[in-house]
Amino acid sequence: MPRSTLVRASQGVLAALYLAFFSWYTSCGGPLSSEEIDAYVDIMRERGRAEEEIANLAAFLESDTGDDLVIVNLIEMREPPTPIEGVEPGESASDVLGRYMEYMWPALLQRACHPVLFGIAAAPAVEVWGIEGAERWSQAGLMRYRSRRDLMEIATNPAFSGPHEFKIAAMMKTIAFPIDPWGQLGDPRLVLGLAVAVLGLAIGRSR
Repeated sequence: MPRSTLVRASQGVLAALYLAFFSWYTSCGGPLSSEEIDAYVDIMRERGRAEEEIANLAAFLESDTGDDLVIVNLIEMREPPTPIEGVEPGESASDVLGRYMEYMWPALLQRACHPVLFGIAAAPAVEVWGIEGAERWSQAGLMRYRSRRDLMEIATNPAFSGPHEFKIAAMMKTIAFPIDPWGQLGDPRLVLGLAVAVLGLAIGRSR
């Protein structure tokens, strides 16, 4: 087979792999429909969520852009964790939260949802005003979701109900709010796209 044909074939494979990744990583379903929103809200109402939470959720879903978003999480862990069923004596809050994440990680990763940033608090808050009880936090994280639809598919899955109790047992308090639009220089689509372009050029120039 001529070398030029091999080069074009190799570059074609790289392009196809990148397009496959891009289509998986990028939300292509568009904004939520009113029917989808009503269905998600009904599920959360049936689970006993307060009406204020329901109203906030509905507003969040109605503002859907169809694009990805990030949830900002501030967490203070509860030590020791609340002794609910399934929590063993001597377990730490991190152990219990890990039990919750055993469900979350597969559900997140199969939908191209992943942490963007995570860290342990180095000290109490250096500035607090306009809010009570926000001086101490254990950790913070930014979680990327491919879309609001993906987020709600995870949250409304019946398999989520049991593990969610471990999250409640492990946390003293938490704040979670969405940011959209958002951006980062390390977007995997950009990084991988540049890597594929460089590799493709290198293949084309190889002897």
